[in-house]
Formats: sequence, C-alpha cells, structure tokens
Amino acid sequence: MLLFLAGVAGSAVNAVAGGGTFFTFPALLAAGVPPVAANASNAVALWPGYILSTLGFRDEVAALRERLRGSSLIALMGGVLGAWLLLRTGNATFLRLVPVLLLFATVLFALGPGITSRVGTAGPLLAGVVELVIATYGGFFNAGLGILLLAGLALTGVHNIHQQNGLKNLLSAIINSAAVFAFVLAGVVRWPETLAVLAGALVGGYGGAMLARRIPAPWLRRVVVVMGLLLSVYYAGKAYL
Repeated sequence: MLLFLAGVAGSAVNAVAGGGTFFTFPALLAAGVPPVAANASNAVALWPGYILSTLGFRDEVAALRERLRGSSLIALMGGVLGAWLLLRTGNATFLRLVPVLLLFATVLFALGPGITSRVGTAGPLLAGVVELVIATYGGFFNAGLGILLLAGLALTGVHNIHQQNGLKNLLSAIINSAAVFAFVLAGVVRWPETLAVLAGALVGGYGGAMLARRIPAPWLRRVVVVMGLLLSVYYAGKAYL
C-alpha cells in the first residue's frame, strides 16, 4: 500500500510540478529494497510515464528532426553508461551517495526555472559533452533529470519551451529505456515492489493528476523541495552517523 500510494503521489506531482522520484525512491527504500535495487526498480516503475509524455509532444519533437539523431544517440550512450556505473556501485557506497544526490536534485529542482532561463548557447562540442554528462547522470540516478535536460537543451540552442518539453520527454524516455534494459538484464529489479509503484503511477497519472491540478504548482514545488531537504538530512544520518 505504501508503494502504491507513493506511485500515485509521484505520478500526480510529476504531472504538475515534477519531482515524483522524491516520493517513489524513498518509499522503495522504506519497504526494505536495497539502495541500488531501489534505484533500478524506481527507474522501471516510472519508465512508462516518459513514453506517454513523449507521445503528447510528438509535433514539437518532429520540428527538431535535424538534431534528433545526434541527441538520441548521446542519450542512449549516457543512459547505458549511467546504468553501468550504478550496477558497479555497491549498496554501501550508493547509500552514502544518496543524500548527496538527493540534495543536489533538490537544489536543482528549487532553482530549475531560474537556471533554464539564464543559460546561454554553447558550441557543438560543448553541447555534446553537456548532453552526455546529463544522460549519464540520468542513467545513474533519475531525480532532477528533467531540470538538467531543460537547462542543457537551452544551452544547446533549443529555446522554445514547448520544443524543450517535447525533446526533454523524448530524451528522458531514451535514457530511461537504456537504463531499464540494463537493470532488467542484470536482474537487479525487485519486481513485486516495482509493480506496486507502477500500478500507483498509472492511477496517479490520470486521477491523481486531476486532483493535483487543483493545487497551485508553486505550492507543490515547495512541498517537493521541503521533502527533498528532509530526506537528504535523514539519509545523511543513516549513511554517516
């Protein structure tokens, strides 16, 4: 029930403000799933949402067909690399990384709109490096990926917000598809817990999102930021004390 409700809440928050991983990943840890398996299971549970979101922006994505091949290939490479790094990180090491990653994602989430509105445009080589670093982060740990992608796309010359969102969803889907394939192949996904979160996410993507839309997005963002800070402190205590 905890995992199902986390999936509902995470999917609903993603529909309005983003930050669903702040609900689902800690719930998997609380259910007793080891850190690396929890991260892999979280990626699998949220993966269908990225596919559905991409379909909603197919016209905007089609307008960027000239850069799709290069960006998609980089996203695929980064997703595989990030998943490979995660699978070679032990549970004890990853548990020590969790508070750092959560804090980074929380700060990124809080400053996201300001970051994406202030970045300039990079050259092709720097743009490719930026995309690869972001994709690798996404394959390793999903929280904050959307904000990083929006900032990275602005840096690489995509400034139309609808095109940004469309390409962000497509690249997120590719990154997570690569990571999910690697996690399933490696056998680290905890399927009973994953399916419970996935079922909740499917419900939350429809009914939960309708309820969440009644709450102003800025308030939801504040809730996610506060939750992220509290979780960072909590897991820092577990990992270092």
